[in-house]
Amino acid sequence: MNDAAPAPHTPRRARVRAPELIGKGGWLNTGGKEYTLADLRGRIVILDFWTFCCVNCLHVLDELRELEERHRDTVVIIGVHSPKFVHEAEHQAVVDAVERYEVEHPVLDDPELATWKQYAVRAWPTLVVIDPEGYVVAQHAGEGHAHAIETLVAELEAEHEAKGTLRRGDGPYVPPEPVATDLRFPGKALRLPGGTFLVSDTTRHQLVELAADGETVLRRIGSGERGLGPDSFSEPQGLALLPDGKVAVADTVNHAIRTFDPETGEIATVAGTGKQWWQGSATSGPALEVDLSSPWDVAWWQDRLWIAMAGVHQLWTYDPAGGTVEAAAGTTNEGLVDGPAAEAWFAQPSGLAAAGDRLWIADSETSAVRWLDTDLVVHTAVGTGLFDFGHRDGAASQALLQHPLGVTALPDGSVAVSDTYNHALRRYDPATGEVSTLATDLREPSDAVLVGGEGSGDPEIAVVESARHRLTRLRLPEEAVRVESVAHRTQRAATEVGPGKLRLDVIFQAPAGQKLDLRYGPSTRLLVSSTPPELLASGDGADTDLARDLVLADGVTEGVLHVSAVAASCDDDPAIEYPACHVHQQDWGVPVRVVEGGTERLALVLAGMDEGAAQE
Repeated sequence: MNDAAPAPHTPRRARVRAPELIGKGGWLNTGGKEYTLADLRGRIVILDFWTFCCVNCLHVLDELRELEERHRDTVVIIGVHSPKFVHEAEHQAVVDAVERYEVEHPVLDDPELATWKQYAVRAWPTLVVIDPEGYVVAQHAGEGHAHAIETLVAELEAEHEAKGTLRRGDGPYVPPEPVATDLRFPGKALRLPGGTFLVSDTTRHQLVELAADGETVLRRIGSGERGLGPDSFSEPQGLALLPDGKVAVADTVNHAIRTFDPETGEIATVAGTGKQWWQGSATSGPALEVDLSSPWDVAWWQDRLWIAMAGVHQLWTYDPAGGTVEAAAGTTNEGLVDGPAAEAWFAQPSGLAAAGDRLWIADSETSAVRWLDTDLVVHTAVGTGLFDFGHRDGAASQALLQHPLGVTALPDGSVAVSDTYNHALRRYDPATGEVSTLATDLREPSDAVLVGGEGSGDPEIAVVESARHRLTRLRLPEEAVRVESVAHRTQRAATEVGPGKLRLDVIFQAPAGQKLDLRYGPSTRLLVSSTPPELLASGDGADTDLARDLVLADGVTEGVLHVSAVAASCDDDPAIEYPACHVHQQDWGVPVRVVEGGTERLALVLAGMDEGAAQE
């Protein structure tokens, strides 16, 4: 295809012909039609490489909603579902996730990461912008890019309108048929003092009170419309009973903690501003003045409400007496590191359970069960890191889970684990150090509630089967279920790097009309570490330069490089008295294999294009 001359006053962009869209799982939200890039020629196409376990991907889905609506006649957003976990490669699981998170654009199910590899994507989430002539013009990894993409879309609309290469019209999205069930992808549950159950009906943005049978709907709380008003939620998840009888609600997509009074029906906001926390935001202060980030679960422990802040890989606390919140554990870096709370690393903590002197934590992205003691030291009971998962019972040191979302303290001191992507209920016993399986054939269990059990010889547990849209009551068995062991590693191929020196370049180009924000010093930050730590002889640690020379140690042949980058940019117009600023951030976990002849440069695109790799 011959390129037309660029429109006047339009800067020349590095452009790469966009590879075709390939996905063995086929297309969703298109009414059964399959699409090629040629079918979309004339439209601005935004590819959203996502996977449904990834909270950062869910943030980007929310960031894109407004842009999607505003440019519906010129922009086509296509979600390219690229799984991390084995369960995410199941087609029905993708179908469920598209409904669960109200994805209102076409989705290509790519279980073998074919399109991911064609576009050289290295991180979830990644956005790729393709112009109306079929060329890649920008790539953005991580969150916080909606404003930059909005600006780029406006430029592309003007440029291609002038060239006659823009085609307006209805997009290819075809909504699926709605399904009638009492619950729709419920998240968490709580047993109220009267014996009824309160369930977060996440996809319908409501709470639902069920009778003691766990089935009969007694009442619905909330209008069912997304919002932060006195009668609304937005994808609520965790629930916890407070000492005053109210229920704390992790209102996840509102980035807020709400309370619900079962007696009066009143809904109130007690923490969060409704805006998402970004690097540089306050980490403590008056609860209604501090931003939060995707709170996923809550638990009352040690006279505080503890919050699993999945969006920033931390635990926070809310003190009702003082009306304050503060970050209590975790550095915001994603990974599995134990130790003092302020130095520990988590990866999307999504489930909490208070049990005496321990706060149990389901750390979903590391497929781990962790716990916090009263000295505020973090320990790992089960799990080894971001890339190893499976279903293996036995000694906790070698046992495997797959993206657990819930933990439930049992009367004997052990903990039940909602092992979500294994469709199982597992058990970890601290007394023996053993992991066993209590039940299988559950469908994405995300939480469980003990029914009786204290002093009862016949304890039961009610499991939230999220993808079966119900609560399922089970007797806790005396003997474990026998399950064949399986172990997995993430499907992403390792990057082959040469021994010795490795140049790391994080690519960041400030969006059009913006510049790096240097008013208060450096506006970029780069943190590098590795698993195992011995992989890096030098180059780890934090600095402000987005380029760094790493040295790989002799004798270590494989591992994972952990790279975290932040850049802040502001409007570049002297006439604007108070320029708007935007934070761009991303964490990468890059599996590497050290081989002779491997690459000597590792480029990670935060925003823009890697000019070293771009070609006409």
